[in-house]
Amino acid sequence: MVAALFLFYNTVHMSRINILYIITKPELGGAQLQLLTLLRGLEKERYNIFLFTAEEGPLLNDFRAINGVRVRTSRFLAPPVNPFKDLCALFEIRRFIGENNITIVHTHSSKAGIVGRLAARWAGVENIFHTVHGWSFNDYQPWPVRRMYIFLERFAACFPGGLIVVSDFDRRKGIAERIGKESGYRLIRYGIDFFSFRVPYPGVREEFGWDDSVLVIGNISCFKPQKAPLDFIKFAFLLKQKTGNRKIKFLLVGDGILRRRIEKLVSVLGLEDDVVLSGWRRDIPRILAGMDIVVLTSLWEGLPISVLEAMVSSLPVVATDTGGISEVVVEGITGYLVKPRDMPDMCGKVSLLLNEEQMRKKIGSQARKSLGSIYTVEYMIHQYQELYRRGQVSD
Repeated sequence: MVAALFLFYNTVHMSRINILYIITKPELGGAQLQLLTLLRGLEKERYNIFLFTAEEGPLLNDFRAINGVRVRTSRFLAPPVNPFKDLCALFEIRRFIGENNITIVHTHSSKAGIVGRLAARWAGVENIFHTVHGWSFNDYQPWPVRRMYIFLERFAACFPGGLIVVSDFDRRKGIAERIGKESGYRLIRYGIDFFSFRVPYPGVREEFGWDDSVLVIGNISCFKPQKAPLDFIKFAFLLKQKTGNRKIKFLLVGDGILRRRIEKLVSVLGLEDDVVLSGWRRDIPRILAGMDIVVLTSLWEGLPISVLEAMVSSLPVVATDTGGISEVVVEGITGYLVKPRDMPDMCGKVSLLLNEEQMRKKIGSQARKSLGSIYTVEYMIHQYQELYRRGQVSD
């Protein structure tokens, strides 16, 4: 009887699809949070799920806590380009694929996307998917660096499987750079848990010492050059100069390599009483409930999840027109767009919203309604499982 049960268990276990996810670092970013959501929602009776990632990161324990997910960490898989470490990671992933009889490899983030796909192809995997959360190349890179990344993306896109993009902008950008075939792309938008952003969260403002008369302008991002957080501080200074309103406060949520420069600029501009750096927060729905307007100052993007979360929270968004943001932020309807680095224009757009409470509420309400059902977690997971079932992007 015991032997029969053991045989049954192994038969069921072996009939599942062995799928390996690879992401560079389990940090608090849009790619990582979406992968976390995907792994939590996958049908565990259909897949044996493996994750290969760096050995440090604030979301590592969250991934380990998911029932049915086996996590393998590596000291070699790290964000900066390092030929020695990258080669070691390549060999590690190749060996891991062979040892666990992996049949599908799905990579996320730029470094993991290149190294992971190379390892998967070397191991003979036929179903190799990569989700583009914004391309590895951008217009702010030196020309040789940009061309190198485009070459690597073209090479990796030749492998069987396909490319998943989170915005149509990235699909068009990839095709324009001759990365893969047009038929090799599939648009699967981010999934947001609408319910968690619908619950009222009292006491948020009190945490920072603000009453209900204070107007809070927020920004949620990593403190790195791509997100241009220093521009947010410059914008805050311009807005305070323009309005002279002491009841306006600025909440910058996140952390990263630019933190010291941000703190210095806040001090130089005399904004110590106006700007709060909260650090990373794990209660984003609660934090958004305490904001009136969300601002994004990025120089380049795929489709930032912070914008979608703000819209689901019924907040108006003023963002730089980068990546796929214009696919969700419609001028004057669900928010406003400005050119990157144009903080005077951003100041003007935000001033309009500050002066009109009814306009803020109307735009926020329209923003939430505009996302509809295609940005739900359920729809995202359904699309990915259908993709795995077919084994390729193109029909």
